[in-house]
Amino acid sequence: MLETLSESLDTANFGDKRLTNRFVTIMDRLSKKPNMSIPAAMDNRAEMEAAYRFFNNPNVSRDEIRAPHVRSTQERMRQTDVALLVQDTTQLDLTRPNQQVAGTGPLEFNSRFGVFHHPLIAFDTDGIPLGEVWTKDWTRDTIETELSPDEKRKLRKETPIEDKESIRWLEGVRAARETAKTCPTTQCICIGDSEADIYELFVEPLDLGDGRKLDLLIRGAQDRSLHDEGNHLLETLRASPCVSEGTVSINSRTPKVKVTERKRNVQRDARIATVVIRAMTVTFNPPPRPDRKLPEITLNVVLVEEPNPPEGQQPIQWILVTTLPINTVDQIQLIVKYYSIRWQIEVYFKTLKSGCRIEERYFERIGPLLNCVAVYAIVAWKILYLCRLSKECPDLDCEVVFEPNEWKAVYMVVRRKEPPPTPPTLNEMVRMVASLGGYVMRTKTQPGTQTLWFGLQRLHDLALAWNAFGPGSPRMQGSQANTGNSRRPTHE
Repeated sequence: MLETLSESLDTANFGDKRLTNRFVTIMDRLSKKPNMSIPAAMDNRAEMEAAYRFFNNPNVSRDEIRAPHVRSTQERMRQTDVALLVQDTTQLDLTRPNQQVAGTGPLEFNSRFGVFHHPLIAFDTDGIPLGEVWTKDWTRDTIETELSPDEKRKLRKETPIEDKESIRWLEGVRAARETAKTCPTTQCICIGDSEADIYELFVEPLDLGDGRKLDLLIRGAQDRSLHDEGNHLLETLRASPCVSEGTVSINSRTPKVKVTERKRNVQRDARIATVVIRAMTVTFNPPPRPDRKLPEITLNVVLVEEPNPPEGQQPIQWILVTTLPINTVDQIQLIVKYYSIRWQIEVYFKTLKSGCRIEERYFERIGPLLNCVAVYAIVAWKILYLCRLSKECPDLDCEVVFEPNEWKAVYMVVRRKEPPPTPPTLNEMVRMVASLGGYVMRTKTQPGTQTLWFGLQRLHDLALAWNAFGPGSPRMQGSQANTGNSRRPTHE
């Protein structure tokens, strides 16, 4: 279906030709029916059993599954001037009513079990996902329930960063640094939300060894102490002059639990927020650590604030800590734009969990399930890629992505007329596919990933019918031949 699918699999190699061929088949079937169960996505029982054997094979690892996709992602990065490497964490809730998946751990509570999934995904400056370059999956052993909040804070301060779950953010920066080394002509910027506001991350080496460096763009969560005695970050920023005003598109958010005190988790409505922007260069005082002395560091900070939020809504406040320059208004606005693209990783998580239904894949052990996650992660990327590509490059010929039997079958069903000799544009084709999944085609709207993944499943069935019964199919050719032979002979 997707041309990029075959590109991602060209270099797959599991050291066994049968395993490699099986992987290609699994990717093909699951990408065509991402929302269906594995048995329903496979063409027959033999394929279904082969798929489960593949995921359970001890010679198959998540790194091997992701390897060809990572190589293709790096190649796409090399073709762009700027690559945004966004990292974030999501929970995969694998709680089962009876027997839990062996190897999972508790999530927020001891009554919910699963795994934490932390990918590093590359985007271009238009928000088109280029692919995944690194991922960390981990589980918790236990949740501490006996200590008081003060005791927990004290324990956190005494625990080295290497022994905390937050080490994942530093590992993500290191992975971004190694990825940037493979893209010598591309500026790479590692982006993280407020959970990544960790001082050790800011002092992580960023030099790439060729005169370039990896850039950072992190949303601050702490009102840090500054080198100037008695000053703190937020009050200092607010005292600086406004350099620009603008608008920011804010997505809606529903909290995972009904009661939450964290600002980043409270419910909000989607809106366009009018914001004021300030920027300055500051030097942070290093926080004390029991096992090391951290250096001071000078960074640029951009403050984005909403002075007049709607009644009942939390005002938008982004404290963007970065190594990017802030010498001009255009550079400052570009930083805000780059951080806004971070939201696309949330859309990716939704696609992985709701579109590919990864939390509903039933395995007895965590190892095979994570192999399955690695496959569906590529599928989720492809859905998001197709959705964004159709928006940013609407006039592309749809045959860049879709086979002739696919677009012709969809065209006849949606338009109810013969397909034209010239293929439709990619945007028109994606809108038609999404309409099969429930999208109502309107001039001023674009389909989302949910209607697209439902539509892709119907597209697969329509393409099969086209191959079996459409023009040029063996059945139609045979029917025409029989019709010709059944004519009465002409008598002189």
